[in-house]
Amino acid sequence: MTVKDVVKNENIVWHQHLVTKETRSILKKQKPAVLWFTGLSGAGKSTIAGALEIKLAELGYHTYLLDGDNVRHGLCQDLGFSDHDRQENIRRIGELAKLMADAGLIVLSAFISPHRAEREMVRNLLPNNEFLEVFVNTSLSECEKRDPKGLYKKARAGEIKHFTGIDSEYQQPLNPEIALPAGSQSIDALVDQCLNELRVREII
Repeated sequence: MTVKDVVKNENIVWHQHLVTKETRSILKKQKPAVLWFTGLSGAGKSTIAGALEIKLAELGYHTYLLDGDNVRHGLCQDLGFSDHDRQENIRRIGELAKLMADAGLIVLSAFISPHRAEREMVRNLLPNNEFLEVFVNTSLSECEKRDPKGLYKKARAGEIKHFTGIDSEYQQPLNPEIALPAGSQSIDALVDQCLNELRVREII
């Protein structure tokens, strides 16, 4: 960290808005939360998160879905796939999710986020009980069989380096709030499991 960075940090103060998170949550009739969907490429993270968002919208809740590919078109378009860039990618998304939760939203984030430390970093950005780690537990063999974008085939051929599950490690969650056996249940059943957990936690 440079001297310039230290001075900059000392002179930046978080602005407390008069309209609070609590006020926004009351207006939306929900509690803010970040559901962090993690799993291998092709596990079904975006599919399940998208189906859950549709159901929440039908029930009248306010949400936003952050998807890994979408943020790399804008917010993170300057980042590659090195370990450093992947960490920065998750850091930016975590900060964005935090701001969206401050707006009173239920945020659905679908990212491989292969390292436990990165997911824990995002958890620590949020108050207790606002971060729910959702492990989309689909085996590597099933993900490779699906290969919706043809990425596993390219990784096996050596055309893609540092691909999670092939030549880059994926660290499974140890104690996720929600564990979805995505290879053995229907999308509707997995969405219902998420909704039930949100109800138990009185988020919806």
